Amino acid sequence: MRWSGQLVEKPQDGSGQGEVVRAGQQELFGGAVARTFDTPEFRGMTFYEVQAKSVLNRVPGATPWFSWTINPYRGCTHACVYCFARNTHTYLDLDAGHDFDSKIVVKVNAPQVLRRELTRPSWQREHVAMGTNVDCYQRAEGRYRMMPQIIETLAAADTPFSILTKGTLILRDLAALEKAAQRVSVGLSFSIGFTDEELWRTAEPGTPSPLRRLEAVRKLNESGLGCGVLMAPILPYLTDSPSRLRASVAAIAQAGARSIMPIVLHLRPGAREWYASWLAQHHPGLIERYRGLYRGGSYADKRYQRRITEQVMGYAREFGIDRDSAGGPRRVTPPARDNNSAASGGAFDHAAGGGASGAPPDAPVPEQLRLL
Repeated sequence: MRWSGQLVEKPQDGSGQGEVVRAGQQELFGGAVARTFDTPEFRGMTFYEVQAKSVLNRVPGATPWFSWTINPYRGCTHACVYCFARNTHTYLDLDAGHDFDSKIVVKVNAPQVLRRELTRPSWQREHVAMGTNVDCYQRAEGRYRMMPQIIETLAAADTPFSILTKGTLILRDLAALEKAAQRVSVGLSFSIGFTDEELWRTAEPGTPSPLRRLEAVRKLNESGLGCGVLMAPILPYLTDSPSRLRASVAAIAQAGARSIMPIVLHLRPGAREWYASWLAQHHPGLIERYRGLYRGGSYADKRYQRRITEQVMGYAREFGIDRDSAGGPRRVTPPARDNNSAASGGAFDHAAGGGASGAPPDAPVPEQLRLL
């Protein structure tokens, strides 16, 4: 699926914002319109508006958490250096580095297609998860505004859903979420791996700050909807000291999080190379230690993972995240996965050599994250 044979034209929608590039009829999803916007928040980015044929994605394999996902976007303006979904951009002949951060595929007809799919007699109203690949409340959602319609459509079809996000933009849709929760089960989780603002600026440059995310968690809990926190990723040798872990858990508890799930950084192909390049630029002294910790593949050493998990769970108990307001038990969830899998092992050997262009197109699709 290649992006070739494009012709540049003037905007036809009267917006006066950027240029419109019309792709050939044999392009991805049968054609695309590529837009650029000369505004500070979108400068240097291209949005490929496509007409999707389907938006409900069946999760391969059996899972007790959810069987279906919706991803209105491909690529993510959050630009998190560790994002496990980076390799999926290589399937579009785009790279897993800068292209993933700045060339975003937007399924502009997602709400309409979803409405059609949910009215099929075969639909069993199974749980649908969002934010499991790229963030549905990334910066682009502020312009395309697809989530309000998606939320409304799911609720109208009596379909329970959950959202995992780093985007405080979710608060824009608070009223829609509250209305949906009157009809179906709605699960909300924020991803907050650490609270170090200096580290956030380089590792997650396109996201709202951790403090703003914590405030969003507080507001969602105060609304009665409730919100858990995926404490992920925990970055080895950067955010994993006892003092930093304790400080992060304390802040999460203070925000009223109903549950916490710690997950140590995992580095699959695409993300592994890009993260290694970032590490070489900002923390070159850690390259050797990462090479040893991830010598088995995409996942850190099991003993390390267990130690970090036990520490986080201990701090969670200390700050009462495992207790509800009545003193009953509250859930502290273990990591999504505790094993190593094969992956390219040379990223840290060549980290000083520059950025990554992505893993081979036939690399396995990343496993979906679990939601609370």
